[in-house]
Amino acid sequence: MDMDESNRVIVEAWNTVLYEKFCRFRHLLVDGLSQHSDAAFDRCRHPAGARVLDVGCGFGDSTLRIAQCVGPSGEAVGVDCAENFIRTAEAEARKESVDNARFFVGDVQWGDLQGPYDHAFARFGTMFFEMPGAAMRNVRKALKPGGTFMQIVWRRREENPWLHEAELRVKEIVPVVSHEETDQVHCGPGPFSMAGPDMVSTMLRGAGFERVAFERYDCDICIGRDMDDAVEFAMALGPAGEVIRLAGEEGEKRRPQVVAALREALAPFARRDGIWAPSSTWFITATNPA
Repeated sequence: MDMDESNRVIVEAWNTVLYEKFCRFRHLLVDGLSQHSDAAFDRCRHPAGARVLDVGCGFGDSTLRIAQCVGPSGEAVGVDCAENFIRTAEAEARKESVDNARFFVGDVQWGDLQGPYDHAFARFGTMFFEMPGAAMRNVRKALKPGGTFMQIVWRRREENPWLHEAELRVKEIVPVVSHEETDQVHCGPGPFSMAGPDMVSTMLRGAGFERVAFERYDCDICIGRDMDDAVEFAMALGPAGEVIRLAGEEGEKRRPQVVAALREALAPFARRDGIWAPSSTWFITATNPA
């Protein structure tokens, strides 16, 4: 599969099946993931008047948060490969009457990012690039000299048991089908593709960034209002959900076994106010040379 076709498949996935699932579990994705971005913004506040690019903006909630931070003299610009996410983000900006945020559909790997920007940010938006090195170079080129890029990515699987344990349980039950064995659309490399700091720092330096730094951040996040919600979430998104989806009919046939296994795997995370599991990320910062 050549690069253009591969990218088309990934974009189609985010515009269709993944968009639908993200909408279904928006209550968990936005509230849970924003705990990581809130902590990141506390560490690296974008100054008033800055122009900031939000890479892989999704629903646009992080873009709106940046717009609030930079104030009316600044601008937050969200980019995503999926038109459906951009439409939703634009609607949210109109609903919230945020005038200094705008959005556009674009390929961060190769497209015109409409720079220059003072800073760039990405919350879980860089792990799914088919060509992450190209994306890093393109983001750097869109930054002004001295501009910074902060990205939040998942750390290793074992530090995110709500994803990893679910994946292991599902793989014991459902036949594993690789992307190459099916014509179904898929999300790209996956949530842990940027977990290794050595690999990522080498990639960023190869893209021309300097002063690359990593900070670990851990917190519990809500993965379900109750156990049923958490199990459905695990079966819809993340590595476990991808295994089930790619297995097609075989995955569906084994759904009752999968549900039972996931309920057992997620039981230790149950609290009175929902299902809360440990999560671990890297806050990665890098600077475009002055």
